[in-house]
Amino acid sequence: MQKNIILFALSLLFISPTWANNATLEKLTVYTYNSFTSDWGPGPAIEKAFEANCHCDLEFVSLEDGISVLNRLRLEDKNSVADIILGLDDSLMADAEKTGLLVKHNMDLSFLNMPTTWEDLTFVPYDKGYFAFVYNKNKLKNPPKSLKELVERKDDLKIIYQDPRTSTPGLGLLLWMKSIYGTSVSEAWKKLDKKTITVTKGWTESYNMFLNGEADMVLSYTSSPAYHIMMEGKNQYVAADFSEGHYMQTEVAAIVKSSQHKKLARKFMTFMLSDAFQSKIATGNWMYPVTDVALPEQFKQLTLPKKVFSIKSETVFLQRKAWTREWLNALIE
Repeated sequence: MQKNIILFALSLLFISPTWANNATLEKLTVYTYNSFTSDWGPGPAIEKAFEANCHCDLEFVSLEDGISVLNRLRLEDKNSVADIILGLDDSLMADAEKTGLLVKHNMDLSFLNMPTTWEDLTFVPYDKGYFAFVYNKNKLKNPPKSLKELVERKDDLKIIYQDPRTSTPGLGLLLWMKSIYGTSVSEAWKKLDKKTITVTKGWTESYNMFLNGEADMVLSYTSSPAYHIMMEGKNQYVAADFSEGHYMQTEVAAIVKSSQHKKLARKFMTFMLSDAFQSKIATGNWMYPVTDVALPEQFKQLTLPKKVFSIKSETVFLQRKAWTREWLNALIE
């Protein structure tokens, strides 16, 4: 027994200083979506930059999509280990707010570079973008020039988009279609269904299918081609510029009420709007930053919508189920 005690005491002398330090660091847990934390996403660089100054352990918990983040929080309720949820978008804010599981940010956001003054007291935006259908211009020579043309043109065009029940881009298309077609949207969904190869659960699956040549167009963002231009040196991927305009998305983060690390969480929320974070958005999340941080030169090649659509989050909360039923019913009729 004495020998074992001596060996244990000696072993303590050789414990890694890094392990010992990590064991005492305050941990901040952030729920987000998997493309944010992927090797090619902004998560790894953001984690390194934040940890360099916070004397903490930042842990990202990866889920499939922003909707998955909200569903996970709702399921865990007051027992969630999350300190911050990051990756919901503006269409889901009212839904998330009504869970009662979030707290106000208490931040001055008047300096943000947004189309209108950001007034929400719970959610802080960290990027913005515009939904679009991306295509390969070397293969598709005559792309549709409007959403109505995409839906109504009689041809053998093949598209892929995401499920609005599980994906924020999919929900964005639901709202985009409603903005254009209004009460006639059911007929539009039926026409679009004839061109749809599949509806995927999330963005990553559908975009990979498109890159593998399984469809002519895929629902993504106007900024998606920047990845191919900057990382692959490829210019053939283009976002179709639709004459009616494009639906805008703002991605947001919020602090969870049950967090035991609110001071650290607020530090992260402030960091989220710093140059160290925002400079990783354009070339990590392939979206637009919400501050005036400089954009890469290649972003000048991208399509910028002349008109944007947006539906208030409260309206989406009230109508989302009904509009989703419209979509589902159109697909099965």
